[in-house]
Amino acid sequence: MKTSTNTSKKYTEAVKLIDKESYTTAEAADLLPKVSTVKFDATAEAHIRINADTTQADQLVRTTVSLPHGTGKTVRIAAFVEDDQIEEAKKAGAELAGKEELIKEIEAGNIDFDIAIASPAVMKDLAKIAKTLGQKGMMPNPKAGTVTKDIAKTISELKKGRIECKMDKQGIIHTVFGKASFGTVKLTENLDALLVAIKEAQPAGIKGTYIKSVTIAPSMGPGIKVQF
Repeated sequence: MKTSTNTSKKYTEAVKLIDKESYTTAEAADLLPKVSTVKFDATAEAHIRINADTTQADQLVRTTVSLPHGTGKTVRIAAFVEDDQIEEAKKAGAELAGKEELIKEIEAGNIDFDIAIASPAVMKDLAKIAKTLGQKGMMPNPKAGTVTKDIAKTISELKKGRIECKMDKQGIIHTVFGKASFGTVKLTENLDALLVAIKEAQPAGIKGTYIKSVTIAPSMGPGIKVQF
């Protein structure tokens, strides 16, 4: 109970630091670490509300963005490739690479990676594990840029901080864009790159107002409204 009280006090104090209706990206990025209520290096989160009817296919937002400074998280990559591409994939940074053996590991319930990519040639072989990967949001998909002929380039981009952004059923994009420890400049540049990518991904089906609101927050901290 004591921890809960301390957490509530920290949160209340953090909220007091937010004294404007909205902030520029630089102001918001500068404020984010100050409103963190945790002792660890908080993740910088972005929540972007889109003016979309999520039941309409031509209004769904899905894109990728290469954050200039990455997310601060090391991602483990599994590459589903033919035997002659295994060495290339591992040299590029994939923790796991292959086809039959990798598929058997997943069938056995061993999923020791964060992102899966695949060459187009092996996609048909993933049918037997499509449900397993799909339930975890890990099934390689051309729209997410994870089905690719250029395995090495894709792995390199993902390692450097390329992320996928897509709306949930409520029309909100939830994503991360760094760590509180990045500092104002890096967080600002990452946030700016994220917002540019989202704006460029506006579907043809959404007319008029596209983005309804942008809010950023540290892990377990209050939200900061951002001007966009």
